[in-house]
Amino acid sequence: MRKFWLVYLAKAVAIMPGGFGTLDEFMEVFALVQTDKIRGKLPIVLFGGDYWGKIVEFEPMVEFGTIDLLDTDLFHITDSVDEAFYWLNAELLEWAVDHPGTGMTAELEKIGKANG
Repeated sequence: MRKFWLVYLAKAVAIMPGGFGTLDEFMEVFALVQTDKIRGKLPIVLFGGDYWGKIVEFEPMVEFGTIDLLDTDLFHITDSVDEAFYWLNAELLEWAVDHPGTGMTAELEKIGKANG
């Protein structure tokens, strides 16, 4: 629940290489997006191709049918700040700019509409 509140108003997430805590944060956010607990699109960038390429091996999960192949498109791995910027910019222009509040839950949307 804490991680839900950490990202519910976020429009994007950038994650650097780290230890178990970082991996936990990534997996929790990834699961929230994958299971549609976060409404709308939440682009996730993982910096450090060599690092994340060894850590994030989801292909066996696809082969065993525990996740969908499309789930692996929910994040982008890069070593380049420029590439991350352009990818995030494209994602945000497509999803966030024209769809304000898409990260909000239905309950929060109701409260927002009732208040104003």
